[in-house]
This record gives sequence, structure tokens and C-alpha cells, in this order.
Amino acid sequence: MRSRDCSEELAALQSMSRDELRGAWVRRTKARPPDLSAQLLRLVLAHAIQTKALGGVTKSMDRKLRELAAGKTGPIPGTRYTRAWQGNIHTVIVTDDEKFRWLGKDYNTLSQVACAITGTHWSGPAFFGLRQKRAL
Repeated sequence: MRSRDCSEELAALQSMSRDELRGAWVRRTKARPPDLSAQLLRLVLAHAIQTKALGGVTKSMDRKLRELAAGKTGPIPGTRYTRAWQGNIHTVIVTDDEKFRWLGKDYNTLSQVACAITGTHWSGPAFFGLRQKRAL
């Protein structure tokens, strides 16, 4: 769908009655329309029209949005994680693109950094003390 077609279709929604919007819902989704007010049906249909014309949310963005909604947040850029290991202090900085920088090299996960430091597989959050110990 072209951008112009999208604009015209969105404009047409504004003059539709609730019954016309419900009919548009059925034509677009092939499903029974939800029991919503005309105003909400316009918004939902506008979203569907724009998603088809402009593309929807990617799987990775959807996952990130769900994590945020659940209160799970990613690392905040600028955060520093520090750990003493075998007599050395190791500091990892979260970059603007949510990578983990240690000794001038970027890693995708904190676990990769922990592995690079120790030479063996470690959970990065556990290694840097971000996980609480479980009670036995």
C-alpha cells in the first residue's frame, strides 16, 4: 500500500459511523469486530492500516517492549560493573548501544566478559554480583 492510499484510508475513517467502522473491521481482519466505541474502533483500524502500509513492530522490538512492560530493563548506558579477580580489578562499562566494554573491546553480553576474564564459562550477572543468592 502506498503512503497516499494510507492517508486516504485514514481520512475516510473520520466520517464513518460505528456500524461502518465495524464493517471495515470485518473486511480488514476477517473477524468479528470488538465491542468498542466508534472512537476506539477508529484508532484500532488506523493502527492496522498504518501497520500494513508502513510495517509493524519487529520481533526484537516486541520482545523489548514486553520486557519493559514487565518491569525488566536492560543495562543503562554508562553503568560500570566492577569485580576483583585474581588480584586485579576489572571494570566493565555499558556503552550507548548496550554493549559491554572491557579493556577497550566490546562484548554482546556480560557473560562473554566474565568468560574473557576468567577463561571459563560464568554467568555474567552472577560473576559481577547482580544476582541475589538463593536461600537454601
